[in-house]
Amino acid sequence: MNLKGRNFLTLKDYTPEEITYLLDLAAELKEKKKTGIPVDHYKGKNVALIFEKTSTRTRCAFEVAAHDLGMGTTYLDPSGSQIGKKESIEDTARVLGRMYDGIEYRGFGQGIVEDLAKNAGVPVWNGLTNEYHPTQVMADMLTIREKFGRVKDIKLVYMGDARFNMGNSLMIACAKMGMHFVACTTEKYFPDKELVEICKEYAEESGATITLTEDVKAGTKDADVIYTDVWVSMGEPDEVWEKRIKELSPYKVTKEIMANAGKEAIFLHCLPAFHDLKTKIGKEMGERFGITDMEVTDEVFESEQSKVFDEAENRMHTIKAVMAATLGEF
Repeated sequence: MNLKGRNFLTLKDYTPEEITYLLDLAAELKEKKKTGIPVDHYKGKNVALIFEKTSTRTRCAFEVAAHDLGMGTTYLDPSGSQIGKKESIEDTARVLGRMYDGIEYRGFGQGIVEDLAKNAGVPVWNGLTNEYHPTQVMADMLTIREKFGRVKDIKLVYMGDARFNMGNSLMIACAKMGMHFVACTTEKYFPDKELVEICKEYAEESGATITLTEDVKAGTKDADVIYTDVWVSMGEPDEVWEKRIKELSPYKVTKEIMANAGKEAIFLHCLPAFHDLKTKIGKEMGERFGITDMEVTDEVFESEQSKVFDEAENRMHTIKAVMAATLGEF
């Protein structure tokens, strides 16, 4: 399968067969890394990593993956470039496209990464926007496949705020890959209606189902995967914490929810997670609201069912596959 020159902006742009190919490639590259077989076939190539939002996993995954492939990287942090300030997105794209073989962008609106892709002339990869997080979901799919031997017919329940990048991207992936997606949250946090309709069209072709429910017990019953994310997205004001904690606490992932899910159910979280008070924000919220956790209890996060660190590692392997495939299969 030839994906050379393709952008990776949202999984809406990829067929189930192409997604499967990328998962297969990621598994192959992971096995080679584990067994010490080098795949540094991209020596002489360089990629630019634009981070308007800071990151741990995405940055490390791109940098290590690029290094493993033999490529050089230039990291541009929020203060490290003139993108969108003194220089337009279009001009930035045309400059970087002359110097680099690929460009990663992590930041705000999806329109920014799309403008980069239209003007760069080289593959552009979405490391996260407000609307989509496709590299994360590729890691999620690989983790699920490793645990169950398949992704088709897996029931994945997303709990919490399903309106933004993670809820959107998981719903798209599930719909494309024949999985059963459930958004389990209060109605105001359901995904965008227009995107739900698009995903229902994908689901008709793949055999997937899309369910939106406020009922925790019914929504999580017999689930294979329980998934959640922080309740306040990066860049949102601190004032929203009180409201989110009040409205989303019924959808916290607890041992009771995991017990209601399937016998082999796993817990996933794209991280970072507020499962204890060992972070600055977690400690502050604990003091303000008298809580010891937020979207997931520490008991679940640290349990055998939790596969969050397998999932985090898989960011590197799936990102490596995306870069290798779109720069030209080795």
